[in-house]
Amino acid sequence: MFQNKRIGLALSGGGYRAAAFHLGVLQKLHELKVLPNVDVLSTISGGSITGAYYCLAKKDYKTFETEMIQRLSTQSVIRRVIFSWVFIRSVLLVLFFLAAAGYLLYTPYPWLSFVALSIFLWVSMKFQFQIFPASKAVEDAYKKIFYEGKTLKDLDDKMPVIAMGSSNIQTGRPFTFAKKKMGDTSYTYAKGQRTEVFLPGDFPIARAVTASSCVPFAFSPVTIAPEFIIGDHKVDPQLIDGGVYDNQGAHKLTHPESEYACDLIIVSDAGNRMFQHTYKNTIALLVRTVDVFMARIKNFQMTKNLYSQGAQRPFHIAYLGLSWDLTRSIQGFINAMVENNVPTATLDAHALKSEWRANPEDHRKDIDAHLSSRVKFKEIMARNLTQDNMKIAQSVSTNLTALSDEQIECLMTHAANMAEIQIRLYLPELIVGETGEAPAGENLNSDHGTGN
Repeated sequence: MFQNKRIGLALSGGGYRAAAFHLGVLQKLHELKVLPNVDVLSTISGGSITGAYYCLAKKDYKTFETEMIQRLSTQSVIRRVIFSWVFIRSVLLVLFFLAAAGYLLYTPYPWLSFVALSIFLWVSMKFQFQIFPASKAVEDAYKKIFYEGKTLKDLDDKMPVIAMGSSNIQTGRPFTFAKKKMGDTSYTYAKGQRTEVFLPGDFPIARAVTASSCVPFAFSPVTIAPEFIIGDHKVDPQLIDGGVYDNQGAHKLTHPESEYACDLIIVSDAGNRMFQHTYKNTIALLVRTVDVFMARIKNFQMTKNLYSQGAQRPFHIAYLGLSWDLTRSIQGFINAMVENNVPTATLDAHALKSEWRANPEDHRKDIDAHLSSRVKFKEIMARNLTQDNMKIAQSVSTNLTALSDEQIECLMTHAANMAEIQIRLYLPELIVGETGEAPAGENLNSDHGTGN
């Protein structure tokens, strides 16, 4: 079974869409009795919203889920930002300069209007993040909606170790927030020796989640205040959305030298298809360019790190995505067999005949029928979304505005179905026996704070 195996769960970015999608994954893992055995939670952006709230939840799972749904369906981060003093102050400043420029047009010195506008543009470019620190407003919204005054030290030791990822544009490396440490290897492993640079204990969780979800071009970078820096270290991290470096959160769980590396890994990807939109201005084009970069990183991880060399890689992984089609799951597994990307232990667990394993392409029907029975494919398909409901789930954008009950239900249902089929296929050792007993050697109520 999975005795002595470290289990990791990665929750990708994607705003409120991701937060709701991952809630469906957590729901299914709870139902399958896998969730209590997760050791590490690697989260990005929208995944950090749900992951951090879960790891603070000193309550039963159902209460956590109900509260999370209520917040996602009624509370808008963007609305709070728009009505914040930070935003209003910035609007008033813009209106002041525009009014001054307009007034000067009707004076004996109309050329001063051009001077006023030039000064305004210079001030805006030079001090944009000081004038409108959008991330401060986002942090305040997260604090009021989700995390109150909680800090990293308040994360529950009985929950998985959570590692919330952001991207440090100062070093070009990932910057991670966890209960016992936070930092960037560019600082902490300077000159080949580990040096603690940052103090995580009292760092606000709302600020960590903001750094993890700080979308470029929309929000200002998050900085680390001096009180969280040890001694006289002269560092100045500039943190933006963790998805710029790794939007799936898989890097920390799969990198062999990572302290968060795991043996059995589930990756929940709330990313959507790329086929969409036209671009009529520079900002839209820049945002889409970032999307392309993130998709390129994801494709590289998928082809080189996550599924290639299945028999040799040191970890087993189940990957599921919002854009994936449940009906193609088993054929996708057989395709992975054809490409020799399924670990031998997984094939053994499914009791596949030797001739099927030797030449899966010629035995697709037999393998399909065998796996369909083992993974309860028909039962899961009976809960599959209709085409109309699938369109609802995949049409949800990545912003931080409240979702409808229907949107949340569709996202959670698809996530739960995809999680079950992919785990049953690729990580069968995680599934609790159908009698309800845990696999041998495991304690479903184990303390996840130890050994991590």
